[in-house]
Amino acid sequence: METENARADARPLSLSQRLMQIAGEDGPDRLSFSDLALQLHARAWGGLLVVFAAINVIPLPPGMNIFFAIPLMIVSAQMAFGRARPWFPARIDRRGVSRDELRRLVTKMEWFERRVERLFKPRLASFTGPTATRVIGLVCFILAMFAMLPVVHVAPAAVIVLFGLGLVYRDGALVIAAAVAAVVGAAVAAFLVASGAALVGYIAHRIGL
Repeated sequence: METENARADARPLSLSQRLMQIAGEDGPDRLSFSDLALQLHARAWGGLLVVFAAINVIPLPPGMNIFFAIPLMIVSAQMAFGRARPWFPARIDRRGVSRDELRRLVTKMEWFERRVERLFKPRLASFTGPTATRVIGLVCFILAMFAMLPVVHVAPAAVIVLFGLGLVYRDGALVIAAAVAAVVGAAVAAFLVASGAALVGYIAHRIGL
């Protein structure tokens, strides 16, 4: 029993717990994105993907998805180029995120993470290594462009959350699941676009345009 408790105590904090710790620390009410990345330490890349993408998954006022999709594109592009640590343009960095916004985000995501966090564990290390991280960055950059679109931004953002969690927990199996979700999502999107184009063409033909 003591050995099991020791293993549980030794388990790193979940991402939502770490974010709640950061939100509760003393300091200015607003954290720059650079400060947030610094406090996430080794989990900065995956953690930032989760934070920015998770915000885009929850309901937002019209147009707000674009604001958080831009940092997603910045982070994922730097991952693709193999940067050692995240960097943000000064204007975006200063905007950052308030501790209250961080708490609200954690409140919305922790119920999910608590239910699935035990399933995540370090495995299939090659899928979360440096080369894989660059590939994930490229895929997430493409997804982030779709996350800028109204209405459809939720699906690509949800896939980015999976990629981010895969990096946070060094779980290659979760990265594979995210990749499958990305491929399926792309196929569905392509089908819908093709179907829509065919329908428009048919209607135009019927009315003689």
